[in-house]
Amino acid sequence: MSDTYTQIYIHLVFAVKFRDGLLDKKWRERVFDYIGGIIRNNNHKILAINGIEDHIHILIGLNPAQAISDLVRIVKSDSTKFINENKLSTVKFRWQNGYGAFSYAKSQIDYVINYIKNQELHHQNKSFHIEWDGMLSKFDIKKNINSTEFDFFD
Repeated sequence: MSDTYTQIYIHLVFAVKFRDGLLDKKWRERVFDYIGGIIRNNNHKILAINGIEDHIHILIGLNPAQAISDLVRIVKSDSTKFINENKLSTVKFRWQNGYGAFSYAKSQIDYVINYIKNQELHHQNKSFHIEWDGMLSKFDIKKNINSTEFDFFD
């Protein structure tokens, strides 16, 4: 077979440094659009992006020619530069180290898109800490017991 065919859906999650609420609603959509452009320019398909003040969720159709870690590094560094150069934040903006990357089947995509689109509503009753613990539990990922409770993001 000379062609390559894939269907890989990845849900990415990462937070603002120290989980500070810096993603202001006034300019958050502009940043999400910029991040979508980064993802498309790296030959991935953006399916959903949303978040609240302290973290974001992105669902992509992954092109396996690029490692997830490389894509996240580019997204975080380029979007940080965009936010700071455009003076969107009143303080220096940074993302925390680390990220979550969770895979889903095609049959689950509508659920994940809806989940991402409804972040503000979702977080009226659930903190990011509770959400994060739930995601790790759902995917049977154990936290590093020698690290902080958010070892993934520190």
